[in-house]
Amino acid sequence: MQRTQPLTESERRVLEYNYTMGVTAGYTISFKSVSAHSKGAIALTARRGMTQADIDAVWEEHGRDIHLMNNIAHLKILTLPYNTPALSLTKRQREALKWVGDGKTMQDTALLMGLTSATVEKHLRLAREALAVETTAQAVLKAAFANQMFILEV
Repeated sequence: MQRTQPLTESERRVLEYNYTMGVTAGYTISFKSVSAHSKGAIALTARRGMTQADIDAVWEEHGRDIHLMNNIAHLKILTLPYNTPALSLTKRQREALKWVGDGKTMQDTALLMGLTSATVEKHLRLAREALAVETTAQAVLKAAFANQMFILEV
């Protein structure tokens, strides 16, 4: 398949990088995502000396399996906790957010956590600050999207 438009600067840099690494043939698989903030892709690159026709033959034989395995890996990666310094929550902050997200009142959450309502509110305030949001509902949503609320403690 021949390109009809010239390469963009970004595409040209990728192509140059690939050539420096000896990559002259292959495929790129891009994954659908529910968020514009998270994209996924993986490449099937040919060994040195292989042509695009060689890699086309590999894809013809194994492409469906490769695509399936990569989709499964991508889905698993999406469920892993995403922890950056800006999203770093303590165990108690995550627990308080979890209970509030489950619909518990402040008093219920305090009872379940063995704390006072004031201490629960402190954990929620610190969670809001860590997540850079204004409301607890926003904190629950942001923590859930970043897979921060249900981290297993080992």
